[in-house]
Amino acid sequence: MLQIFYKEKPIIISDKKSDLKNSLIIDSELVQSLDLLALLTKKKVNSIGILSKKVDSLMGELKKKFPEIIAAGGKVINKKSEILFIYRNKKWDLPKGKAEKNENISQTALREVMEETGIKNLSIIRPLEKTYHIFKRGGKNYIKSTYWFEMKSDYEGKLKPQKKEGISRVEWIGIENLPSILPKSYANIRLLID
Repeated sequence: MLQIFYKEKPIIISDKKSDLKNSLIIDSELVQSLDLLALLTKKKVNSIGILSKKVDSLMGELKKKFPEIIAAGGKVINKKSEILFIYRNKKWDLPKGKAEKNENISQTALREVMEETGIKNLSIIRPLEKTYHIFKRGGKNYIKSTYWFEMKSDYEGKLKPQKKEGISRVEWIGIENLPSILPKSYANIRLLID
């Protein structure tokens, strides 16, 4: 199953009908001709479901419609089992950013987390689930494919939000406080935390 979020609503592509419960089901042949985002903005539509055994080829069709931007980021955990969050655009998020030329995806993740938070002593533990969301920039819609990594750090110094990226806060959030901030985060971030 693959979920591509537009705002808080997903386009779900799966080969199992059970994954598409409560979704507006559309035929995979109609992906190029339908305005999927207009459908998702309707109040009665919670999600769009596409039943397909060819998830990768269908994702390729969506990338023709919405050009892809590759990004990477991290779910950073400290010695106290707290998770590092950033606050940007009135939402709690995990640090991430766009890949640069001649940079592999793990280098992107490490660089972006350090730039956005000011953290040091950072290392990758393991890859996490890849997430997708559609966003608009300059009047055009794009799919952002974000590679996520679980990371660790023993850094106890001052964290510095990257203000030029619109980040106003960087905070370690304990597990006991997750229920209060997750509703103020993005759906694809909640997938990584839950």
